[in-house]
Amino acid sequence: MDKPVNKRREFLASSIAAATWLALPGCARSVARDASSDESGKSLQILVLGGTGFLGPHFVEAARAKGHQLTLFNRGKSNPTRFSGEEFKDIEQLQGDRKSDLSALEGSRRWDAVLDTSAYFPADVTRSAQLLAKRVDQYVIISSISVYADNSTPGADETAALATIPDPGAAKEITGENYGALKALSEQAAQKELPGRTTVIRPGLIVGPGDHTDRFTYWPARAARGGEILAPGTPADPTQFIDVRDLAAFLLHAIENRTVGTFNADAAPGALNMGALLAACQLAGTNANDIQCIRAPCPQPPEASSTVTWVPADFLEAHKVSAWQDMPAWIPAVGEYAGFGRRSTAKAQAAGLKYRPLQDTVDDTLQWWLGLPDERRANPKAGIAPAREIEVLKAWHAKGVAGG
Repeated sequence: MDKPVNKRREFLASSIAAATWLALPGCARSVARDASSDESGKSLQILVLGGTGFLGPHFVEAARAKGHQLTLFNRGKSNPTRFSGEEFKDIEQLQGDRKSDLSALEGSRRWDAVLDTSAYFPADVTRSAQLLAKRVDQYVIISSISVYADNSTPGADETAALATIPDPGAAKEITGENYGALKALSEQAAQKELPGRTTVIRPGLIVGPGDHTDRFTYWPARAARGGEILAPGTPADPTQFIDVRDLAAFLLHAIENRTVGTFNADAAPGALNMGALLAACQLAGTNANDIQCIRAPCPQPPEASSTVTWVPADFLEAHKVSAWQDMPAWIPAVGEYAGFGRRSTAKAQAAGLKYRPLQDTVDDTLQWWLGLPDERRANPKAGIAPAREIEVLKAWHAKGVAGG
């Protein structure tokens, strides 16, 4: 395993990918819209900065299902056809660039709330927040669980110290070293322009159908492939992540109820561990293989069933198997990472954050993955390579034989 500083770099850089890249072709199902809206029955006008990546489309669909009116503002470069066609004619789509061209947002137009899904640099947030401050009631900003300076304390909450960098203005691109601090400064930029009207959401690893980083998806996909699975650490090792649909629902709930403040949006600490995740993935993989054989009758291949071999963290480190990248959603919860997978979400739960069953998230993610083109599934973006996995498992078993 890499040195602690490198593990932190992987952790933060991976968080960037979860919040940015993620096109969502075909994964957010069309939903029937109803006449209900916020708690008062009012249909809200909601402006989304971004909206076509991973989280955005899930939020848009959830809001449309409640009868709210959506305006999307983006560059038109990420998944530009996601909301094209007659089906989405109710969605207003504005084009511009938050760094250089906000003209489409100028004027006297008002919105009830803004959801900023693309807040990575504080200067960008300042520009949009200043422009909209007098014309919106609430500014909701998507931050990150990576804003915290320290990950060593289990149960730490939203009051924990935030990451900093010496010269924020000098940052021209996002890196693992500056990501958390830039997110924290982006939060503060919004809060400065709209004091008392800002909602800061700090998600952990966002997972579910449409996640093109493959960090969570690796596990259900790996179980479906069958055979012996290399699993990190122990089944009791903690992890935290949030289904993108649960996050979208929480965002909408916060807007409908005008909830302001700062919230960690992640699984409840202690609710998830690697053992539960792998077990859910094995079940999903078995079911998926059964369904495939029913649809196209075939003898069940022997490799369709899977077994899990848990390999200690120190052995993985010695064999250069990295946490988070080779073994997604996992970092040994010791030392400076003793709080990993254990950050408090009590405040968000009290404000309405709810969770679907883990099995639903795993099942739906696997079905989305199996629907991707073969060439895409042949090149996952995260997780240990099959040949390397076999090599490490062979070394682990050889150690056991030698020790015996």
